Amino acid sequence: MRVPHVQPAEPLTEVDPSRFLASWSVEDPRGCQIGVIGLADDTGVAMNHGRPGAAGGPWALRQALRGYGVANPSTWKWPRVFDAGDVLAGDSLEETHDRVTEATAALIDAGLTPVAIGGGHDLTFPFVRAVAQSRPDPLVGVYFDAHLDVRDAEGSGMPFRRLVDRCGVTELHVHGLDPNANTAEHTNWFAAHGGRVDPFEPEDKWPEGDLFVSFDLDVIDAAYAPGVSAMNPAGWAPRTAARWVYAAGQCERVRCFDIMELAPTLDPSGRSSRLAARLLLEFMRGFAERNPS
Repeated sequence: MRVPHVQPAEPLTEVDPSRFLASWSVEDPRGCQIGVIGLADDTGVAMNHGRPGAAGGPWALRQALRGYGVANPSTWKWPRVFDAGDVLAGDSLEETHDRVTEATAALIDAGLTPVAIGGGHDLTFPFVRAVAQSRPDPLVGVYFDAHLDVRDAEGSGMPFRRLVDRCGVTELHVHGLDPNANTAEHTNWFAAHGGRVDPFEPEDKWPEGDLFVSFDLDVIDAAYAPGVSAMNPAGWAPRTAARWVYAAGQCERVRCFDIMELAPTLDPSGRSSRLAARLLLEFMRGFAERNPS
């Protein structure tokens, strides 16, 4: 399958067959349930004067999976995954966004649940836009972020405002918000447009309707995830994050999922990349429970 506007994923011939990554298909989506796509761009981060590096996120997460995640776990069977590769950035932010939407739409048309790895958080907007355009009813958003990301200005801090304004998203539920990192203007806009802060726990019933779920790694404490544009001095522990992501995978109304803002050049230790890989595995482990076999 040729997905538009992407650099196809590398062949997996050199991946250890004992790793889950070795089972991913990079050519044929038939028989797969999940379509992974890399959003390897951080133009939006630079526009918001953040620390660049997230363009390397998709590569780093895949590299982490080369050494983490067994192919045959003891109590579940992984879903089949098609890796479409990375979307090629355009000459402008708008062109890149249009490419992300078109590439994601191709995965949806192939019957896959799209999962994105990024990349600046602005790319959640065009990624989810493709899903919104494919569904008959409005989407509801659940996201994990230290920031509301509802800026009016173009850049990585605007995805959820755009999804409300342009894609008909009716509710936003944010978890892990840092009250010291969000302005009154953004907080008021969020509340006026169906936004709620920490309204439920992972084991609770999730909001009604079709959902998108977005995970910004800056919700995690900088001690565990320093490789992000905006480090969090008082964020979540990894186990908290893993509970949420696993629950998102389990929820059959979650129509897409992304992990954003992984910036490997800002963390030479590689622990941020390995943690991002763990979270992706947790989502897929939860997803496996939707399709027992």
